[in-house]
Amino acid sequence: MKEPVSLRPVEADDLPIFFVHQLDPEATRLAAFPSRERDAFFAHWTTNILGNPTAVNRTILAGGQVAGNIGAWTDAASNERLTCYWLGREFWGRGIASAAMAQFLRLESTRPLSARVANHNLGSIRVLEKVGFARVGAEAFSLPSGARLEEFIYSLAP
Repeated sequence: MKEPVSLRPVEADDLPIFFVHQLDPEATRLAAFPSRERDAFFAHWTTNILGNPTAVNRTILAGGQVAGNIGAWTDAASNERLTCYWLGREFWGRGIASAAMAQFLRLESTRPLSARVANHNLGSIRVLEKVGFARVGAEAFSLPSGARLEEFIYSLAP
């Protein structure tokens, strides 16, 4: 039996758990997003995520444990509404991300809603496609190391 998955507003006690999740080297490789040092992480969450009036953020709970976070925000430069999630590795492969995204999409009603995912992140690609996102494009970008990477652009239409 799968554990119940639920969403709730982010609480201050969740941030240290999120910080540890984003330190995982395999998670950062799949996300193609570098981890942040502690002070930078907490400043980013306080100012850019929790302090962003356009953002909707939730903590993902699996069996009562903090499994990760999910959110949406409006990009200031493009005015595009974007969504993303991050799960601790110990919660991967159990259907938690798909369940959380399905629940979040009932909360976040803005459409179109976009997501960007590294082309090698097959798990996240499956999550997006399972809940109805369609691939609408691809873009290449440079990582801080200078390596080039392609990401797929997904959209959930009205």
